[in-house]
Amino acid sequence: MDLLVLRSLDAGERHGFAVSQWVHERTEGVLRAPDGALYKALHRLEGKGWIAARWGRSENRRKAKFYRITTAGRDALRHEREVWETFSSAIGRALEAEG
Repeated sequence: MDLLVLRSLDAGERHGFAVSQWVHERTEGVLRAPDGALYKALHRLEGKGWIAARWGRSENRRKAKFYRITTAGRDALRHEREVWETFSSAIGRALEAEG
């Protein structure tokens, strides 16, 4: 979840629901970000200093907390992306292996 949240915010500031929509759209409906998991991830990332938040108004004029990625978050995104690519490549090799 952290990797997806960071990637969504790398594309621009968003409120929580918009992060959830981004994940759903970019994965062509395969993944959803359940509210509980999403907001835990947002709070965790904010605590690490990887994202920052401010209060504002959403498109429909509701009060919402908007999140943006920080410099430390961009560094973490690069690292987490490398870890994911290494992991997924290894799984792919194992699935394609004979015997």
